[in-house]
Amino acid sequence: MAPWEAHPHRRLNLLTGEWVLVSPQRTARPWLGQVEAPASVPEQTYDPNCYLCPGNSRAGGERNPKYSGTFSFTNDFSALLPDTPKLSSSESGLLVAEAERGVCRVLCFSPRHDLTLAQMSRDEIRGVIDAWCAEYQELRAVPFVRHVQIFENRGALMGASNPHPHCQIWASESLPNEIQKEDFAQRQYRRERGSCLLCDYRNREKAGPRVVYENEGFLVVVPFWAVWPYETLLVSKRHFTTIEGLDADARSHFADALKAITTRYDNLFETAFPYSMGIHQQPALEDGDGAWHLHVHFYPPLLRSATIRKFMVGYELLAMPQRDVTPEWAAERLRSVAGTHYRDR
Repeated sequence: MAPWEAHPHRRLNLLTGEWVLVSPQRTARPWLGQVEAPASVPEQTYDPNCYLCPGNSRAGGERNPKYSGTFSFTNDFSALLPDTPKLSSSESGLLVAEAERGVCRVLCFSPRHDLTLAQMSRDEIRGVIDAWCAEYQELRAVPFVRHVQIFENRGALMGASNPHPHCQIWASESLPNEIQKEDFAQRQYRRERGSCLLCDYRNREKAGPRVVYENEGFLVVVPFWAVWPYETLLVSKRHFTTIEGLDADARSHFADALKAITTRYDNLFETAFPYSMGIHQQPALEDGDGAWHLHVHFYPPLLRSATIRKFMVGYELLAMPQRDVTPEWAAERLRSVAGTHYRDR
């Protein structure tokens, strides 16, 4: 057994500059905490009460077209608004606030209410990626937009209010916190070493114990610094800075990688595996110095089974992130499950 598999230690997240505490000896402890009901996927292909299904009225009163592929619209209850007036306040440097403009979009992956990325075909997922690219291109052209965040919350455990397959796209005037950290880390790495952080990391992980899946265009890995039990990072093998730069082959490889990891998630505990997924890419108004490398984060909360999840509480809220299972162990489990969805067997 490697020393890291038996003893508590810290690992550095190169993308954020933050540390995570790994405590593998704690995996033997009994669980007396909260147990959740297993997640489920809707059985019906169309739900007359769903505000995202084709032809139905949305919560804001608009009616969806009878779409047959992807469908996008401006969120009826947007967290950011494009016409927010410019305001700022700083009282003695202690009470600081400023207005934030933005645009919030919703993208439905499919007209079918009962599908998820894991159960969609690679061609259907490729259609979602094409829609992501089109949305990104349109939003980054908005004069005040500095960052475009594409993300999906899947499952009630991650706050999804509707099971219909969809994601959100928020374009903001300033860089969000996590993007600021990654922007600083990647640019500093390039200044100091003259190379791309994630290109170097991708090459270091090749054929290693943390690799879950790879194809010609993407590597799927449980990152060395993972916080969530089955967290994964999708890294493009070619150096792309934004999703807009992906060519036809890269988009198809991306679709295959998304299909592979989401299927393995569902197969791990044979449940509709919840997660938050987000695409990280170069800020919209930044220069093209090549420091940024396109990547995707998957943060799933399940810990030991379909009903036991990880909580970010106590020490993790007040001190630093902590995990019990090592990334190497988690990757081996994800790597070993079948690549065919359990509902299709």
